[in-house]
Amino acid sequence: MIEAAEADGRLKSHSSVVEYTAGSTGVSLALICAVKGYSLHIVSSDAFAREKLDHMEILGAKLQIVPSEDGRMTEELFRKMIDAARSVTAKTGGFWTDQFNNKDQVAAYHKMADEIWTQTEGQVTGFVQCVGTAASLRGNAEGLRRHNQQIRIVAVEPSESAVLSGGQTGAHKIDGVGAGYVVPLWRQDIANQIERVSTEEAMAMALRLSREEGLFAGTSTGANVVAALRLAEQLESRATVVTIMCDTGIKYLKTYGALLNRDGVALHHA
Repeated sequence: MIEAAEADGRLKSHSSVVEYTAGSTGVSLALICAVKGYSLHIVSSDAFAREKLDHMEILGAKLQIVPSEDGRMTEELFRKMIDAARSVTAKTGGFWTDQFNNKDQVAAYHKMADEIWTQTEGQVTGFVQCVGTAASLRGNAEGLRRHNQQIRIVAVEPSESAVLSGGQTGAHKIDGVGAGYVVPLWRQDIANQIERVSTEEAMAMALRLSREEGLFAGTSTGANVVAALRLAEQLESRATVVTIMCDTGIKYLKTYGALLNRDGVALHHA
């Protein structure tokens, strides 16, 4: 998103960048802007992991926090964040990456799809990914289908706010996905099927991955793996299902700590 804007003149040297984010895109932008010398204005919320907010500030981003309702992600919250980012852009004259509408990012996922194809030696049967902006699912799906049109693509969304599969908008706590409305980059023909995964299922799987596989990841990764296992059960035994570990669980230590304490599980328990 940054390099495309640099190339066509939308982003000029010594300018500023603006974005609304649940944190992962914001952390990436903060790193890039620090290296390239751009000031960065981030709109986020207390609904998202505190570690991600701190990380962005440490990298030099200026944060504006939109309050949530009991730490839950909803359509109303995302729309407030977008409106706030629009206002910041008008005031600063900065370049707004606007990730929900930015098609520049899709090409990067075409490259990711090629990497997946190479690493699996062309043996991909299915690809599973949560929908946030929809760019990751869309770009990977397009890239993989260039190699094989028969690859099964599965979109994942929070069951509490399953708008892509025709459900009602609602509130959930899976960071960075499930905007509560059909995002602009989503296309109905992207996925062969849509899986609904609850916050509770996603968190439980994230903890299982840590304790059974030594893979410490965030809640959207937990949702991905739940859906990937469901797909695997539908396919023949030699099928290869690919999904993504979206980020490290280090970003969610307070989230998991609260969950473990709530369930009466000692944090030091092996």
